[in-house]
Formats: sequence, structure tokens, C-alpha cells
Amino acid sequence: MPQPAFTVTFLGTGTSGGVPLVGCSCYVCQSENPKDKRLRSSIMIETATTRIVVDATPDFRQQMLLHEVKKLNALVLTHPHKDHIGGIDDTRPFQYLQKSPTLVYGSAYSIEGVKREIPYAFTANPYPGVPQIELHTIDQDPFQIGDLTIQPVWVWHHKMPVQGFRIGAFTYITDANRIDPYELKKIEGSHTLVLNALRKQAHISHFTLQQAIDLSQSLKMPQTYFTHISHQLGLHSEINAELPHNIALAYDGLKLHF
Repeated sequence: MPQPAFTVTFLGTGTSGGVPLVGCSCYVCQSENPKDKRLRSSIMIETATTRIVVDATPDFRQQMLLHEVKKLNALVLTHPHKDHIGGIDDTRPFQYLQKSPTLVYGSAYSIEGVKREIPYAFTANPYPGVPQIELHTIDQDPFQIGDLTIQPVWVWHHKMPVQGFRIGAFTYITDANRIDPYELKKIEGSHTLVLNALRKQAHISHFTLQQAIDLSQSLKMPQTYFTHISHQLGLHSEINAELPHNIALAYDGLKLHF
């Protein structure tokens, strides 16, 4: 699928509690390295004319301010967990600035999650000032936002279906611990893969660091970045030094160009 030139910005690379974790005094949470400070996982994808954000985390407002975002074409959701949709109410300034609803794309499961998250936006007679949201359900087929063509990639987060997304040579997958063979074929041929790698110890619904490395290598990815990182994984500098040459930890503010 041909794509225009685009940039990917990591708005957050942390797990559900972020890093540092509230109340934690571990050496990772106490690190002064900015790359060990992780907001909840989200990315922004921009072309010359289109800007989308994948997942509206509880840190959405802070992320938009940090990156001085003044226009948003759409939100695309991976799944309806709180750390991925908790910031949807904070899209309201864009609705005011752009004089139009915020377009939100997600699976039927994610769309139902949005309705539960901000039910006051979907009542018959909504209160003035509630978010103006236009919902779009996506499934298996590629869909278009502006000049971006987006291919959903279905993965498993324990027993929950989650959508990753491929745009041209770039594939983004978060909150997964299993990918079916048919969906793996959608990833093949990507140049850059982003994959969740929560920690080194086994977890019921996330890839471990080694599982993520193994998957990247089995797919022969030229470049892989890990995201959705817990404070339990370790310091950015130490873990990065252990990784193969074409695999690295992502960090908040990292930009990739395609």
C-alpha cells in the first residue's frame, strides 16, 4: 500500500501505570534519565496534511501540550482498556478549534468501550459542552483517514482481541501476547515493527522482553522498537545495551520518519 511520507512520534511508551509509578521508590522510578520517564503508550502519525493519534491515554492532554498539537484529524483505538481510552474527553479543545466532531475509529468492542467511558456524550439530549464524537467501526479491511491508508492487524491480549495497525512499512502493536498466523502475514514485509515488551518475567497478557525479541527475529524485521514498558523491565540504558543491534527500546518523544 503506497503511502505519503509520514512521521511517527511516540507520545508515551509506558504501561498502564506509567513510569515512574505512583508511590514506587525502585531504581527505575528514581532514575533521572528522561528516557526512563514514560507516559502511557500512544503514538502520533503525521503527513503533510493528516494527523492521527493512536489511543487517547489518561495522559492525552499532557501529550498534546508537550508536542504543541493544534489539529487532530482522528483518533484510532487499539482496545478499550482505561490506559488507552481514558483521555477521550480531553479531545474537546480540538472540537472547539476545528468546529467539528472528533473522528474515532475502533473495533466494535472498542466503540462500545468509548460509550461506556463517556456515556454523557451519547445521550439523546447531551449536556452542553460534552465531547462531540463521531464513531467509526473498523474490522479487517483497510480504511482511510486523509491520505493515510491503515491496515488493522488483530492480536490477542490474553483473551481480549486488540487491533494493531500497519501503515506502509510501519506496524504498531501494543498490548499483545499472541498473534495468529494469518495476522502475522499482514506484518511481513514491514521495515519497522513496534511491539509491546512489558518486562522480563512472564505475564498473562503481554509479551515478555524475550518473547518480543523472538517474534521480531522470526519475522526478520529490519528494525524493531519496544513499547508499553513497565518499571519492572529495568533502566533504558541497561536494557538497550542487551538488545540485538536492530532492536531498541522506544522512549517518549522518539520520532521515526518514513
